[in-house]
Amino acid sequence: MMGHSRDGSIRKLWVADTAAFRDHLLRLDPQTRRNRFGMSAGDDFIKRYAENSFALDTLIHGVFVGGDLVGVGELRSLGKTHEDAEAAFSVETDWQGRGFGSRLMERVLLAARNRRIERLYMNCLASNGNMQRLARRHGADLQYEGGDVVGIMVPETPTPVSYLREAVRDSYGWASAMVDLQKRALPTNLFGA
Repeated sequence: MMGHSRDGSIRKLWVADTAAFRDHLLRLDPQTRRNRFGMSAGDDFIKRYAENSFALDTLIHGVFVGGDLVGVGELRSLGKTHEDAEAAFSVETDWQGRGFGSRLMERVLLAARNRRIERLYMNCLASNGNMQRLARRHGADLQYEGGDVVGIMVPETPTPVSYLREAVRDSYGWASAMVDLQKRALPTNLFGA
């Protein structure tokens, strides 16, 4: 991990990122998987989940460090009216504690705001203190239900500035994705490197 940038770059994921999304989820250690899904999740479940996520009404932001996807924030609509949505997050263990969760939360909240989501839910296990702290820092009202905690947030009303902020970030993210795609497609010794 020594040679990696600590900052990482965040962008929306596209269908072409399905394999990177799947591989990120597969790299999660058992406790982080349990925290993310609220249950034990085997490799077959993870593969199906990743394949189906881009077909559903889901928007996913990812943190890339050195070209590797190491964390994601998901915004998933909960119904046809799009009034309610769920947010879910995962950051690989070696990359936790670097602020990636907060940065992903900001992106998910902006996306929810601009899609006029009225209530954003975050479900987590009662033992997942990191997620509860993240939710509280971003204004969630936490409700304890048995062994789970539900955080409820009400995103702000969108403004022209919030739409512009997302559009600018998407433009940079798209350009970054194209550069990454070219790096993967070009032979590494093309320029004698």
